[in-house]
Amino acid sequence: MTQASLFLTPVSVEEINTTQIIDGQMARHLGIEMTEIGLDYMTAKMPVDHRTIQRIGILHGGASLALAETVGSIAASYCVDRDSFYIVGQEINANHIRPVRSGFVYATATPLHLGKSSQVWDIRIKNEDGKLTCVSRFTVAVLKKVGLSGVMAGL
Repeated sequence: MTQASLFLTPVSVEEINTTQIIDGQMARHLGIEMTEIGLDYMTAKMPVDHRTIQRIGILHGGASLALAETVGSIAASYCVDRDSFYIVGQEINANHIRPVRSGFVYATATPLHLGKSSQVWDIRIKNEDGKLTCVSRFTVAVLKKVGLSGVMAGL
């Protein structure tokens, strides 16, 4: 028996990298790119370079959180009817396990809870050697779009 994807619409890495990670926004500025989409996860990578390190030369914790929220938000948005609903982040936390000085880090988001009004995602960030560098939990609210123009409630 073939397992079905939890993502409600077919989506490709190329589509996300051209329509969701765009010029003028943080993810593009930090060099974040989606790299893989599985049946129940999405993975994105980010370079550890002058844009993402802190003053002592290691990956900035805020950059790790930006990566986690990016992959988590994109994954969450494909678990709802995108014509009727949208998601917004409510809470994110992280534990930084080990420093990274260069190369890339890879964040994989998998759902812990997919509810009607909220979702909770587990995001694991690993270095190029596959060693865990950061663990994050990300909670989003699922909100209904209102009006014929698709105007979002509360914005």
